[in-house]
Amino acid sequence: METLNNVMNFPILSLSIFLPTLGALFIWLFVRGDQAVRVSALAVSVLTFLVTLPLAFNFDTSTHHMQFEELHQWIPAFNIHYQLGVDGISMPFVLLTSLLTVICIVSAWQCIQERVKEYMIAFLVLETTLIGVFCALDAVLFYFFWEAMLIPMYLIIGVWGGKNRVYATLKFFLYTLAGSVLMLIALLAMYFKAGHTFSILAFMDYAFDFEWQFWIWIAFFVAFAVKVPMWPVHTWLPDAHTEAPTAGSVILAGILLKMGAYGFLRFSLPMLPDASQYFVPFVVALSLIAVIYISLVAMMQTDMKRLIAYSSIAHMGFVTLGTFMFTQQAVEGAVINMISHGFVAAALFLCVGVLYDRMHTREIAAYGGVVNVMPVFAAVMMLFVMSNVALPGTSSFIGEIMVLIGTFGAEPSAHLTLSTKWVAIAAATSVVLSACYSLWMYKRVVMGDLVKDEVKAMPDMNRREFLFFLPLIALVLWIGLYPQPVLEVMHASVAHLIEQATSSKLDEAALLAAQHVAHATGH
Repeated sequence: METLNNVMNFPILSLSIFLPTLGALFIWLFVRGDQAVRVSALAVSVLTFLVTLPLAFNFDTSTHHMQFEELHQWIPAFNIHYQLGVDGISMPFVLLTSLLTVICIVSAWQCIQERVKEYMIAFLVLETTLIGVFCALDAVLFYFFWEAMLIPMYLIIGVWGGKNRVYATLKFFLYTLAGSVLMLIALLAMYFKAGHTFSILAFMDYAFDFEWQFWIWIAFFVAFAVKVPMWPVHTWLPDAHTEAPTAGSVILAGILLKMGAYGFLRFSLPMLPDASQYFVPFVVALSLIAVIYISLVAMMQTDMKRLIAYSSIAHMGFVTLGTFMFTQQAVEGAVINMISHGFVAAALFLCVGVLYDRMHTREIAAYGGVVNVMPVFAAVMMLFVMSNVALPGTSSFIGEIMVLIGTFGAEPSAHLTLSTKWVAIAAATSVVLSACYSLWMYKRVVMGDLVKDEVKAMPDMNRREFLFFLPLIALVLWIGLYPQPVLEVMHASVAHLIEQATSSKLDEAALLAAQHVAHATGH
């Protein structure tokens, strides 16, 4: 099957990336009035979503090769190129980003009343950087988008956030920037080692020796672990979510958290396969801590946003666990989990936003009996709470059961002495723990007698609010009941990734010698 890019030689990825920024520039220069700004921003985001749709309709599921590729000279002196492309792993996240941006703009229609133009411009520029991360095939271009994302996100939280927004934004910025500096050093090391190229595809083909893999893997791990975020570098996330406006939390949970896990899939596993296998016990341990311990922390929260934020960390523990099991089911389950979490976490933060717009508090104790005055909202929130619990029939169930099956059936490696069956059993406790904190929150907020006068005065969801939930409802049920189309898209790419991650590029003697060096240095 020929792709649209091959047929028309059309730069669809460049258009998808830069259309939001061009729209932001147009709004800044020519659009006046808050309502006109909102309508213009919505039009740009919808148009961007429509532009990304051909990526799915014209995607060739039979190959693992990059599609819709674009390649141009950028900085010839350093062999840096403007190189774009997507495969079955990255393409779904481009669509997810463009869809959630539309939902974010609609959700902010009424709650953002100050500096509306600047807010919409920041969101459109943020969309450019996020789509760019998933499309970049040159390491410098990837790093550019990865770092540029911090600026609009910093402004969205820092200008339109809560009362402690300055503290939250500084913490977010410093954590992510510290990890990014190490990633830059690792990319420069790979550039000189691999023959003065920044091509991501060339990095995948180059056989770095184990000592180089060892240190580069650690640098990448810090950068990606902060973004996921993994325990113990997770503390910035609850603060950022608590202070961010609703749409900021939606895009933060729906897309930004996926960038770290995407980094593992795009860089760590295929480029550094021996180091990735060497560090499996370390990643498994941190993943299980996230799944179990962070779930227990979520139970203790009294603020709905903080509870959902900790829930996100626990669910991303499932993603990192599946990623480092090196089986088809586990890795595909991890990717499905990332996509599903983009729907479910975004929807739960939108639910909190709906309540906050009416009561101006996120405290669980302030509510109770909401179902009596907001029955439509109660039904919608129940669906997403059940998906957060991984109820069969929802998208989260597909991702988590695939990770558990893939982990249970994984072959114990030379580095992971603990049986993978026990790892799967430990991870499965997350289903019970997530049910505890999710249903506890829902019971306290939605169910029960209607006794508070403030709650009695709350109107049910309006048409605009139901509208931005509708696509999320459809996607959660569609993937939960019929995930095959999504699995077909990623199957060839995941199979190729596992082949790269499990076939050592070093001879056994050299690998053992390098590992002895690592042990001798205390690593």
